Amino acid sequence: MRSLRTRLLIAFALLSGVTAAAVSGASYVQARTMVLERAQDAYVELFTDKVAAMAVPSPDDLSDRNTAGFILYKGQPYHNDGRSVPEIPQALRDEVKTGVVAWQRVEHNGRVGLVMGMRVSEMEFYQTRGLDAEAASINRLALIAWTIGIGSLVLSGFLAWFAANSVLRPVRELRAAAQRLGEGDLSTRVHVRGADELAGVAETFNVTAEALEKQVADARRFVADVSHELRTPLAAMTAVTDVLDEEAPHLTPDAGKAASLVSRETRNLTRLVNDLMEVSRFDSGAAALVLEEIDVAEAIRATLRARRWSEVVTDLPPLIARVDPRRLDVIVANLVGNALRHGAPPVSVMLRGGPGWLLIQVTDHGPGLDPEVLPRVFDRFYKADTARTRSAGSGLGLAIAWENARLHHGALTADNGPDGGAVFTLHLPTGGPQ
Repeated sequence: MRSLRTRLLIAFALLSGVTAAAVSGASYVQARTMVLERAQDAYVELFTDKVAAMAVPSPDDLSDRNTAGFILYKGQPYHNDGRSVPEIPQALRDEVKTGVVAWQRVEHNGRVGLVMGMRVSEMEFYQTRGLDAEAASINRLALIAWTIGIGSLVLSGFLAWFAANSVLRPVRELRAAAQRLGEGDLSTRVHVRGADELAGVAETFNVTAEALEKQVADARRFVADVSHELRTPLAAMTAVTDVLDEEAPHLTPDAGKAASLVSRETRNLTRLVNDLMEVSRFDSGAAALVLEEIDVAEAIRATLRARRWSEVVTDLPPLIARVDPRRLDVIVANLVGNALRHGAPPVSVMLRGGPGWLLIQVTDHGPGLDPEVLPRVFDRFYKADTARTRSAGSGLGLAIAWENARLHHGALTADNGPDGGAVFTLHLPTGGPQ
């Protein structure tokens, strides 16, 4: 019942069904009444004409193969020839005694009949007439009414399905387009059909998506341009900080502390600019793989050695795969670095492989990731501790690792281990993207 399609179908079906039932029922009742009234009027008229035409009527005068008649004289059968006298409803007899022509429909053994009576002097004339033919006609009318009702319900269900689809198709397209837009596909547009309200919504969506795409493109271009312009002065500043690091031991305590602070912040800024440049390449579609057939275990060891992470526990059996070594280095470095900064030792790296795939798992023994953090852990600039306004990381490392995994047509996921600690798992195809 939560589905709009289901609610529309039920509403259409109920409306059409109730309408069809009301029309068919009213038509049936009216036709039934007309059939019975016409039949009884004809029979009563024939009965009264026969009685009026008889000087001294007898039951035989009123009888034919379709009717049976009898006479009561002063309340007793006029002829007692051994024939059974039908039971006359008391209400009918009371009405006949008043001197009027009366009739009443009765049912006996499942058959409907008409009992008619009139009084002439001291004699009461009665005649019964079967209504089997009329009952058959009424049954046919009922069957027709049921058929029309069921047919109308089926037709209304089909029309409701067709109408719901025609109404909901643009809504489904808008929903799918909004989902793609939310996932980052800013080129998403919807096809505009007709000139109704839904077409107006589709046009508004397209205008909004186009404006958003332009704004994001401008923002990305601005970030890329700023990052590019910062690279030259940062290169000069890095050279200066290398000199300051060498001279720091010979400076006064305050000057040495200031020199160390400048050096550290310059390295952080350089790392942030490099990350922004990498992100801008992903956004512009300029990021490309340079695939090589390498020993993944040896590549991981090289990443750990280059950063002097000798305390990391490894389980790295030999495994040959076709990957981009530089991007694999970025992924492993970001995952292990994140575990060392935010987790607790020991930090371990495990490598496993199978036909067509490999798995790299980085595990720490810290407090793990909060369930509210897990869905956003790979978002750009997202930090689990929002109160931590300054940190050694830029908030882009895991996002870049995820982008590199996606570029390989692989997947990077985050979870918590059964014994605590965060677990990051990288799946990659061993033959490169297919």
